[in-house]
Amino acid sequence: MADAPAYQPMLPAVPPWLNKGDNAWQLTAATLVGLQSMPGLVILYGSIVKKKWAVNSAFMALYAFAAALILWVLVCYRMAFGDKLLPFWGKGAPALGQKYLIAQAKIPESVHYHSNGDEESPMTEPLYPMASLVYFEFTFAAITLILLAGGVLGRMNIKAWMAFVPLWLIFSYTVGAFSLWGGGFLYHWGVIDYSGGYVIHVSSGIAGFVAAYWVGPRLKSDRERFPPNNVLLMLAGAGLLWMGWSGFNGGSPYAANITSSVAVLNTNVCAATSLLVWTCLDVAFFGRPSVIGAVQGMITGLVCITPGAGLVQGWAAVVMGILSGSIPWFTMMILHKKSTLLQQVDDTLAVFHTHAVAGLLGGALTGLFAEPTLCSLILPVKNSRGAFYGGNGGVQFLKQLVGALFVIGWNIISTTVILLFIRLFMPLRMPEHELVIGDDAVHGEEAYALWGDGEKYDPTRHGYDNSDENMPARVAIGARGVTIQL
Repeated sequence: MADAPAYQPMLPAVPPWLNKGDNAWQLTAATLVGLQSMPGLVILYGSIVKKKWAVNSAFMALYAFAAALILWVLVCYRMAFGDKLLPFWGKGAPALGQKYLIAQAKIPESVHYHSNGDEESPMTEPLYPMASLVYFEFTFAAITLILLAGGVLGRMNIKAWMAFVPLWLIFSYTVGAFSLWGGGFLYHWGVIDYSGGYVIHVSSGIAGFVAAYWVGPRLKSDRERFPPNNVLLMLAGAGLLWMGWSGFNGGSPYAANITSSVAVLNTNVCAATSLLVWTCLDVAFFGRPSVIGAVQGMITGLVCITPGAGLVQGWAAVVMGILSGSIPWFTMMILHKKSTLLQQVDDTLAVFHTHAVAGLLGGALTGLFAEPTLCSLILPVKNSRGAFYGGNGGVQFLKQLVGALFVIGWNIISTTVILLFIRLFMPLRMPEHELVIGDDAVHGEEAYALWGDGEKYDPTRHGYDNSDENMPARVAIGARGVTIQL
């Protein structure tokens, strides 16, 4: 029986190697991951900070998303997933040409060999165009930068941030991505990082903490009192982050396969467990549940499962959720207050705890719980397994720790060098008058224009002049200078 027309190749738009289902899922997963950043983290950041920093915080995320995309297609994608230049870095080149983008996707350095030189795993060649893979991997790079920004909200000079984003993407992110995903030395050694526990979360948590150190703290008044300006909108951003994580972990096998299904289920199970454990600890120690705490617990659960989402069994996802809801809670609520170093560094959204600690925890637990059959489905080193399953699992656990140390060390060094370089040309921290005023001083804009709250939007600064006869007649200046749309 002949195939239905929908499943027949229609060359050249549908070449023989193209799997429409895989391509559809990969583009959907990429969109879900993109929604985590824009608008997910834009909304979350703009809502979770003090009112005077809402616009600036949202803009830092928005700028990073846009800037990362242009750098990604110009040079960074092939530094992370292209031909090898060094054991930890690929050769940078554009990913913009039609000939390159419509060819079948491939990661050229991903073919893995046995120690005797025989091929163990073939090159990763997903059944869709390179354009789908380039965009999917971009969304991971963008969210890493935006998560990093959480450590420096409320005081980093916006111009310094604009310079920092491309430099960090080039000299830090691409190194971790190539080393662990693109066919670098950690990839071939067998370090497991299924979907970015190390490449994204440990790196963003460590780099965010280091950046917070070099940029300096917020004003004393902001550190002491920094309430969210809109809790309900914060939950909307957190919801986009959670739901988008299905694309984050579900798209990482590069196909709509059984690993993808396992990863999506484990992701949600771990996140829910972690949120509940964090909330219960808040009730037990502080007498009431915290909405912000619940969001933090959700994030730590999502981060913790990421290194092994498609490689662990469901019961292990529950265990990882219990630990991710309790260990980062302890480091944030108890250890932080007793540590001189943690107290000195003003990590605005506690990215060290929610991403570095939770990501390291997830990587280590993957080294314990990675199930051999699930590992054999997608990992290049076919005999990989967690220590819980015996065999060479103990070695796998040690590999996980060494991989984490490399990511931590590289991010400490690269982030420090980049920031000290930028500091030669401009201050990293905003001047005092901007720190006092906030958004209006930095951007000439504020998040909310409320009736009776005075002038919040000055037409003369944004294209209109009251004396200008060409000013639209429908715009009038009402009571106490509030702009009213008639």
